Order: sequence, then C-alpha cells, then structure tokens
Amino acid sequence: MPSPADRTYSNSHEWHLLQGDTLTLGITRFAVDALTDVTYASMKPIGTKVSAAGTVGEVESVKTTSDIYSVCPGEIIEVNKAVADNPALLNADPYTHWLVKLKITDNTPLAKLLDAQAYDKAHPVH
Repeated sequence: MPSPADRTYSNSHEWHLLQGDTLTLGITRFAVDALTDVTYASMKPIGTKVSAAGTVGEVESVKTTSDIYSVCPGEIIEVNKAVADNPALLNADPYTHWLVKLKITDNTPLAKLLDAQAYDKAHPVH
C-alpha cells in the first residue's frame, strides 16, 4: 500500500499533514512494520512548546522505544486519546490514526521532507 500523497515524510518515519497552521503528525507503515507491534504511545501534553526537530512523544513496541519528532516548531494543541488508549490502532492503519496536532509557527522545514513517492522508494514496505 503506497503512502498517502497528501502529506510529507521524514527519514525518521513520521508523516506530516499540514492544514492551515495545524500540523498533524503520525508514523508511517514502514515504522510500524519495523517496530513490529506498537504496544504503547505517549505524547507530551497539550500546551507543550516544541522546537524544530523536537520530540512530541514516543511509541513503544516489544522491540524498542522510538521518539516521535516534529520538523516544525509549534505548540501541541491536540493529542489522539484513542491511540493513547489503544496503541494497536497504529498497527492496523498508521495513516488514519494520527498521534498529535500542533499549531505551528514556521512551515518552511516541511519543504525539506520527502513526498510519498520518494519516501516509498527509499523505504519500501514488504
């Protein structure tokens, strides 16, 4: 299944979907497959200020813990409680089940990210 074309992708396997000044973040299918089964997701609380390349939270699996990064600076305005309560949702569909939303102050770092086609070519899902 190809990555959705309406967002950009980082080499650390987060997807970024910009709508106005709201940036929605999630993890990619490649990340979920590499983690195996996501068992825990914890994001920083609403109101947390995030710098460019700053962490917004972490996800854990039976294999490892991975930090989640935002390429854009901003403030966390929403955390997906459904994923916090049931992290297995990410295993089923990481593109529908986002992790956190930020009100961003600078979207220029998004231009340095990969589009879906380039991300899928660099990180094929098996």
